[in-house]
Amino acid sequence: MRNILYLVRHAEATGQEPSARLTSKGKQDAKDLALFFQEKGIKMILSSPYKRAISTIEPTAEALGLPLNQDERLVERCLSPVPLTNWRMHVQKSFDDEFYSLKGGESSLDAQARILSVVNSLTKPTIIVSHGNLLALLIRSYQPTFGFKDWEEMGNPAVYALSLTEKKVYLVR
Repeated sequence: MRNILYLVRHAEATGQEPSARLTSKGKQDAKDLALFFQEKGIKMILSSPYKRAISTIEPTAEALGLPLNQDERLVERCLSPVPLTNWRMHVQKSFDDEFYSLKGGESSLDAQARILSVVNSLTKPTIIVSHGNLLALLIRSYQPTFGFKDWEEMGNPAVYALSLTEKKVYLVR
């Protein structure tokens, strides 16, 4: 059987902090995702423990009758332990140089290894709910041309299908 993973970037949220909630639009998009995933044969749901990620996939978990499993390895990539005013510039640098990291932060290579440790442990059709930068790095590991501009164009939510059999990623929603 072809193993498909659905990579979901969380829906629109009120902020970036771990406790940020979904906006009204984000809540509606979360309900729409539940309809989208109804006939996909999903066997497992893994989510970042951040509130916006959990809230994005809760309606799907309820509709499918599946537990919502939280995994710390799916939290957003840490650019820096302190707030940055020019964080976009640092994200771009990290796409250009996978070893680039700020003091106390995570390089693209380290963040990519973290999420690949999740993916490499999966053996059944699974939804993975996480955050834009981390998911972009995962996609890049299968599709090396996926870069900073692609990350900038990711929606909230965004859904990508990763075929582990073909080792290819497809934008599906």
